[in-house]
Amino acid sequence: MQLERLRTQLQHAYHDNVRYTEKFDSAGVKPEDLQALSELQHFPFTRKVDLRNAYPFGFFAVGQAQLARIHASSGTTGQPTVVGYTQSDLNMWASVVARSIYAAGGRPGMKIHVAYGYGLFTGGLGAHYGAEALGCTVVPVSGGQTKRQVQLIQDLQPDIIMVTPSYMLAILDEFVRQGVDPRSTSLKIGIFGAEPWGEGMRGEIEQAFGIDAVDIYGLSEVMGPGVAQECVIDKGALTFWEDHFYPEIVDPESGAVLGNGEEGELVITSLTKEAMPVIRYRTGDLTRLMEPTSRSMRRVARIGGRTDDMLIVRGANIFPSQIEEHILSCGIFAPHYLIEVTRPERLDEMRVRVEARPGIAAADWPAAARELMRRVKEHVGVSIGVEVVEPGKVERSDGKARRVQDLRRATD
Repeated sequence: MQLERLRTQLQHAYHDNVRYTEKFDSAGVKPEDLQALSELQHFPFTRKVDLRNAYPFGFFAVGQAQLARIHASSGTTGQPTVVGYTQSDLNMWASVVARSIYAAGGRPGMKIHVAYGYGLFTGGLGAHYGAEALGCTVVPVSGGQTKRQVQLIQDLQPDIIMVTPSYMLAILDEFVRQGVDPRSTSLKIGIFGAEPWGEGMRGEIEQAFGIDAVDIYGLSEVMGPGVAQECVIDKGALTFWEDHFYPEIVDPESGAVLGNGEEGELVITSLTKEAMPVIRYRTGDLTRLMEPTSRSMRRVARIGGRTDDMLIVRGANIFPSQIEEHILSCGIFAPHYLIEVTRPERLDEMRVRVEARPGIAAADWPAAARELMRRVKEHVGVSIGVEVVEPGKVERSDGKARRVQDLRRATD
């Protein structure tokens, strides 16, 4: 099945998208060259920069009239990566998310509280239509309004919640603030994704709410949530839905394909997508392939890190270049800064240490810091703290500049 679907997908990408035509021709390969799954390694990679350079519709392989929906993710410079779906794509997406919810312990007739954001972000609508496809009742709350989230969980008595793990902790804090025992709710299962989270966070959530907490994986460039799912009866790794997405693990430096059990960068090829097939997409996520257990398909270890410098803070994808853009636009700060990410309690916090330009009066620093915080919140979507220091106080480097200090692992 995989070989047949892969050959069809390669033909579709090559003949219906000029970008893949050029990529395949430059690599000296044709779709018909693929005679075995192992020969996929001879085909060129697709990277996020390829999608970004083709903004907005350059990687679509169907006409505009065939599109049923468009989603988008943020890019390193604020320009989104646009993803299209035919109705068949949406049906497939709902099917694999329904399968994921079932693997997590969900069953038809259960109520699911969806607290992922709705809109261009794939999380909310991806979870929503998957839950409906399974036959569940959806409570489409979306994100925010934490006090109301707590009230609706108590009043509507959902069985499952789908949300980022960090926001689940914010909901927990609100339960505590209101004096309500979170273990008294109807919740049985939490399906968490959109950001990395460790076993320490899983243990805290499970203990606080008395639920099973499981991981869901996906990315908008490939589809959205539902590419892989952690099974409730077999926690610790995620079953990869290999009938729709073919995984490879490659060496991040050489690009050579690695064997099962070896850690490297996850590369995904879609097998059934119509609107926007992706061939050997380099996700930047570090993991390893594992043998099947409770399901017949292989598993991937939970994501252990990324090959690039992207930070995921409270579910938002953030690049140092985004922060730098706003630092320099203020006119008061020098291009010397350090981004520090910590988790002093249970939620991520970001603080930027930045130098004032020579000659700028210290009296002007507080207003400039507030303006930087406002711009980052408005354009990047995350709250930060700002510490302004004198010129020369940010450490220099003889080589590559050190822009980020991620201290979260030390506190996990």
